[in-house]
Amino acid sequence: MKKIIKKSYKILALFLLSTMACTDLSERPYNVLVEEDLGSSPEVLAALTAPVYTRLTDLLYGWHGYFDLVEECSDAIVTPARPNGWIDGGVYRNMHMHTWNAFQSHPSGLWNRAYGSLNILNNALLNYQTIEGENIPVLVSELRALRAFYYYLLVDAFGNVPIVTEENLLTPDELPSQSSRREVFDFIEAELLGIMDIIPEEKVYGKMNKWAAKMILAKIYLNAEVYIGEAKYQQAIAQVDDIINSGLYILEPNYHTNFVTNNQSSREQIFSVIFDETRAGWFHYHWKTLHPASAATYNLGTAPWGGSAAIPQFIDTYEEGDSRFDIWIRGPQFSLSGQPIFNSMDPSLREVQLDYQNTMGSVDATREYEGYRVGKYEIEIGSVGPLSNDVPFFRYADALMIKAESLLRTGNADAAAQIVTEVRMRSFENPDDAIVTGAELMQGSRYQYGNYESGSIVSLEGGDDIQYGRFLDELGYEFAAEFHRRQDLIRFGVFTSKSWLTHRPNGNHRTIFPIPQPAIDANPNLNQNPGYN
Repeated sequence: MKKIIKKSYKILALFLLSTMACTDLSERPYNVLVEEDLGSSPEVLAALTAPVYTRLTDLLYGWHGYFDLVEECSDAIVTPARPNGWIDGGVYRNMHMHTWNAFQSHPSGLWNRAYGSLNILNNALLNYQTIEGENIPVLVSELRALRAFYYYLLVDAFGNVPIVTEENLLTPDELPSQSSRREVFDFIEAELLGIMDIIPEEKVYGKMNKWAAKMILAKIYLNAEVYIGEAKYQQAIAQVDDIINSGLYILEPNYHTNFVTNNQSSREQIFSVIFDETRAGWFHYHWKTLHPASAATYNLGTAPWGGSAAIPQFIDTYEEGDSRFDIWIRGPQFSLSGQPIFNSMDPSLREVQLDYQNTMGSVDATREYEGYRVGKYEIEIGSVGPLSNDVPFFRYADALMIKAESLLRTGNADAAAQIVTEVRMRSFENPDDAIVTGAELMQGSRYQYGNYESGSIVSLEGGDDIQYGRFLDELGYEFAAEFHRRQDLIRFGVFTSKSWLTHRPNGNHRTIFPIPQPAIDANPNLNQNPGYN
């Protein structure tokens, strides 16, 4: 796309909404309106702001998108080789085995999508400087919060990244310099603190507000020891306390309400990405996880692809009676009319009912029925394309668990346990089963780490030695398949120290991804992250 840049005539490309970003910031735009035709009408402002939100759908669930980036490298979800394929040049195996390199498509996907969106966002901020109106500072604060959100994803994934703002568009021939992880952390913090008195408090569904901004702050404070080597748990508590005390959000009485098709009325969602089957697609994870024959269960218009599934060791950690376990599709499968459906790819199984089982061979050899499938989001009956469920990126339960973890790490285990119990209560029929104590949260993890082959662990490492491992388990149950697991494993010291399924530890540098090689080739100011040279 031809980008908007600040020139003497100050222009705005109104075709921004429907086109893709490119990296040439100096190209002269055409098909534009001049400034005097713009004004500050709702339509013009929407044309400036809408793309920076709509592109989040592709970022999260586009091919090799953010979901795959942060879940495929974790101990909960894997896309193993199947009878129908999924080898794909080894990209999924690389994610599982932590053998990715600077040409891996998953990290490149986040880098390209994030910086493409930042281009559009910074152009919008630049053009707001040419528009007068009482609501402009509010809109600017909203976009700055969203920019901080993008940089939160980037600093978490890559550490040392360029900070690009609207001011960079004034000198399009100068390539951006690389900032350290601390500098990016400081930028995010300063941006959010700087707009906190301006950004709206009221909830506008699918858009940034004060409470979503506070969640970003709480997240960088929670992970500050990883990012900058400093503990900032009290600061994290302060941010989520403001959210808790606002009274705007609740724990939905039914956990699964957050993930139904029409989930926009959930009062638990703090910041959600809006999906729609026809107008905001990309949410096709049900295709990626379900066996092709499962189309009959939901009367889907197309056959799924039968790829990703839960790692059995993770499944084995669940407690009996925890209704959050129901996010995993398991057991014998039936059509919508109640008839058994059958395996279709393996000739020896074509007359056998499809039965999702909690077992796997290895990342290199898995039968088509092995592994529970990801069913966190309701699969709409009769769907013919991507799903229309909105995706909550920040939930009120997340705010509560940030406070609980921060209390736990600062010596207040019993207070942390009260919050964890509150979060668990809705998921157990017997309230007594939901109660946890501070002493229990101090224990190790239930996860039986070690390499797993064909139904058994062949080199047991266990999880008893993980500090606060029981709390890590709770995060796994509450936020399974919600972009959490990689970050949580890193914070708890598990990501580069434990084995699971076929994965073995492969270097502490794996806590951040390599900067994509094409980005380095295009910008000599960028240096590769340590360990990837």
